[in-house]
Amino acid sequence: MFDFVSFIPRAVVQGIPLLLGSTGETITEKSGNLNLGIPGIMYVGGISGVIGSFYYEAGKTAQDMNTALTILIPLGCCLLGSFLMGLLYCFLTVTLRANQNVTGLALTTFGVGFGNFFGGSLIKLSGSSLPSIIMTNTSNVFRRTLPFADKMGVFGKLFLNYGFLAYAAVVIALAAAYVLGHTRTGLHLRAVGESPTTADAAGINVTRYKYVATCVGAMIAGLGGLYYVMDYACGVWTNDAFGDRGWLAIALVIFTIWRPNVGVLASFLFGGLYILHMYIPSGMNLAVKELYKMAPYVVTIIVLVITSMRNKRENQPPASLGLPYFREER
Repeated sequence: MFDFVSFIPRAVVQGIPLLLGSTGETITEKSGNLNLGIPGIMYVGGISGVIGSFYYEAGKTAQDMNTALTILIPLGCCLLGSFLMGLLYCFLTVTLRANQNVTGLALTTFGVGFGNFFGGSLIKLSGSSLPSIIMTNTSNVFRRTLPFADKMGVFGKLFLNYGFLAYAAVVIALAAAYVLGHTRTGLHLRAVGESPTTADAAGINVTRYKYVATCVGAMIAGLGGLYYVMDYACGVWTNDAFGDRGWLAIALVIFTIWRPNVGVLASFLFGGLYILHMYIPSGMNLAVKELYKMAPYVVTIIVLVITSMRNKRENQPPASLGLPYFREER
């Protein structure tokens, strides 16, 4: 029998980094910026949080550590590192008008290299005999669940057995959907993404909206990297451990038709597909197991094909997505 009680929580935990990454990228793309550097930004967010927690946790026992600082230090470092990555992307693409695709791919390469360099350095500083470092005390705080979750039976296991960042990810996605669809700021942002020329003529500061949306989106995506390390990986940092989650987060943006609220359930679906091979019996046939591992990528390809066939305007990406804006050409 398929064990849904254990499968669903693991799918949710697997999907939270995708949810944070796709929410951040959706906000970014709504401004007309196509940031393919999300995988690198998630990597930088993760290693920045690890750096902060490593130096705070060094030489301390669990009793010596302040709970608030244990959360705020890695969280602040993560947000700062992700913000700087978003700021760099904006400076290159908005101010210097560099090609957005090339810049995004360069940021991904840079982010992975940045993470591996400092991750390797911390591993050497820790004197670990393994190619990884562990922030156990910090992870225990991030993974702390509601005290009554275990007493709620199946309901508690399915809905209450997660760290605070998981709930924060859902709240951020729903809040982003509300801001984009029901506020003046969201209307202005969507106008910048659809037609920056028209928005500029209406008195909207196009450059400011692009900068703010991209930097905020990068910070949200960076939280996905922090969640992966501190919650999903139980505080263990290993170089090149993120895999392709950043790219799946970008694909999830298209899957959700640029709607962060739809991304909540869609991310859990992708998270379930990612671990499906662990729950479907395949015996000793490794070829069958590898086919199961292909599920999220096959679904991504199918979604891209279906999306390209949609004719409704509301299901299409922002009209100016990936295009630089030259005010002089108005």
